[in-house]
Amino acid sequence: MKVAVIGGGPAGLYLSLLMKKADPGHEVVVLERNAPDATFGWGVVFSDQTLGNFRAADPESFQEISDNFARWDDIDIHFKGRTITSGGHGFAGIARMKLLEILAGRAARLGADLRFNCEVRDDSDLPGLGLGDADLVVAADGVNSAVRRRHAEAFRPEIVQGKAKFVWLGTTRRFDAFTFIFIENEAGIFQAHAYRFSDTHSAFIVECDEASWRNAGLD
Repeated sequence: MKVAVIGGGPAGLYLSLLMKKADPGHEVVVLERNAPDATFGWGVVFSDQTLGNFRAADPESFQEISDNFARWDDIDIHFKGRTITSGGHGFAGIARMKLLEILAGRAARLGADLRFNCEVRDDSDLPGLGLGDADLVVAADGVNSAVRRRHAEAFRPEIVQGKAKFVWLGTTRRFDAFTFIFIENEAGIFQAHAYRFSDTHSAFIVECDEASWRNAGLD
């Protein structure tokens, strides 16, 4: 089977390595518009249940991912001057760049053809890349998928544009619990959640509704 995967993010890379693992005879080509060392965002976090799925699907990549995890068990909620701690949950974080590096390496070792710096508008570009005869085309090109948009009549997606405001930041502060912070002021309510993804960095994500955002003059 010839498989064309449009998008080399975590989903596209993980599918490509699983396809090659299932049948080494599959020809799997991953098309990614960015360079192999380019990424967006900071760290990603997984629950113990998700990690169990990783372990079952591909122990080799799971072990390498696991070796690079920052782990914690507690959730800390900061609200109105109080801190409420809930333990025994089990989470692990990893830098998104490191996760991509591990998945790309595993996919390449299994024989997947990874093509970086390869701009693909949608699946209509595949014939020009020698993939017009692909048996399976995987649209792993993100939330704004051009492939899904081109075939909207077939897929019939329901897309709702949310109004909440969201920013994904990184910090050198070490958070040793999955931390949720709620702040209420004259503008409205602002919420942050933070988690460690390495020995030196944590993700820090801030959210608020549109009214709070406008009231604070952030527009």
